[in-house]
Amino acid sequence: MDKLKKLQEKVNMIFTKCDHQAVLKKSVGEGPEQILKKLMASSLRGRGGAGFYTGLKWKFAKEAQGNKKYVICNADEGEPGTFKDRAILEQVPEKVLLGMAICACAISSDEGYIYLRGEYNYLKRKLQAVVDKFNNDIKSIMDFNVKIFSGSGAYVCGEETSLIESMEGKRGEPRNKPPYPVVSGYLGKPTVINNVETFVYAGMIMALGPQKFSALGTGDSKGGKVFSVSGDTPIPGIYELELGMTLEEFAELFGDGDTKAVQVGGASGFCVPRKNFKDTIIAFEGIPTGGSMMLFNSSRSMYNVLHNYLDFFCEESCGQCTPCRTGCQQLKKGIEAVKSKSKTPGYLGQLQKMSKTMQIACKCGLGQSVPNSFNSIVENFREEIIF
Repeated sequence: MDKLKKLQEKVNMIFTKCDHQAVLKKSVGEGPEQILKKLMASSLRGRGGAGFYTGLKWKFAKEAQGNKKYVICNADEGEPGTFKDRAILEQVPEKVLLGMAICACAISSDEGYIYLRGEYNYLKRKLQAVVDKFNNDIKSIMDFNVKIFSGSGAYVCGEETSLIESMEGKRGEPRNKPPYPVVSGYLGKPTVINNVETFVYAGMIMALGPQKFSALGTGDSKGGKVFSVSGDTPIPGIYELELGMTLEEFAELFGDGDTKAVQVGGASGFCVPRKNFKDTIIAFEGIPTGGSMMLFNSSRSMYNVLHNYLDFFCEESCGQCTPCRTGCQQLKKGIEAVKSKSKTPGYLGQLQKMSKTMQIACKCGLGQSVPNSFNSIVENFREEIIF
């Protein structure tokens, strides 16, 4: 525990308090170009999982043509095993709003939204009070107003274009890209969408300087990351740690001594077996994660784990494109058939081929990411599906 505490103290940015008005006033005084320069120097990448460079995204939105621009915080935290954004919104919501306001200054926006996951509506009343106070406090600094938009409980709305469709009163389905939201987003206007954690780190980079952030992590994965740790662990919870840790180190810190696999990145991520822990790093150049880290020990059936994931994807597919709509169902039926011996073990190979087609043919990240957990479990725990 002492080692874990020291590792957390080394980063210690997300949940610390800061004078948001002072940081915002300083950032606004420095101007958009300096804000973007600091973000670029920090090499901050989106903490939702995709890892696009935040400074570059803001720069594209700043340069996009439009008399109206929007800033949206994606708080639609629907990935199984992820609960760190909820904690951030509960404990340090002002820091989320700070990051949004700094983004607004950088791209010349006067309107922002927090897209709050439907299941988090119990937070809305308290969060609204914080938002109202923040909007009032910054009136003397800049013209920017934040509103809260409640989602409707769809996993697919965590994808940015589906989120925009939902906000516009349409069915939550992904759009074709391009155009990208930074060019044509909410109501057809240039829009920056970042997740909760990303906005907090952006604010802290302005408060502490890019050097402190970029001194942490690896060459391609600077800074820290907030992890939601669950499963077969004696210390489940939320931990802010430096990027670049190996899964072997992670399992030593959080495992129960019998960890046989770690699911990195939730249902849409990869299941890494114990034999690969030493050579796998938690980073964008290794295995990236939006935050979910689920540990499984030898008492767990990986067939049941995979079946649960496929249940989830079948339920949450928006049904817009055939590869995802039917592919998820066929993968689920396929492993059931192999388990019941109505299909031979060789059928798993056909299912893997189909999953790779889904990676190419599915329209959005939901269908494209199903093969991550499917193939990693089939390849590494084949015997638990066959027998």
